[in-house]
Amino acid sequence: MSQHTTPPSGQPTDVTSFADLGKDLWSYLTGRGAAIDYQFVDMTVEVPKTTGADAARASWKLNGTLRITTLEKATAK
Repeated sequence: MSQHTTPPSGQPTDVTSFADLGKDLWSYLTGRGAAIDYQFVDMTVEVPKTTGADAARASWKLNGTLRITTLEKATAK
């Protein structure tokens, strides 16, 4: 996945993964008092315990709301 985005700074960036997109979104929302709500209904996420196609997997079941909020920590002076 590669997508060209322009954040509020006006400097275009290339988003190459969902991790990059999440990091850019988090940076944008920090300090704005924003929250992101994800609603899951009987969702299963299978997380591999090791690498390889036949790796055993842990199953995480999600049913409800996951809220992600950003918080800007005060810096010590």
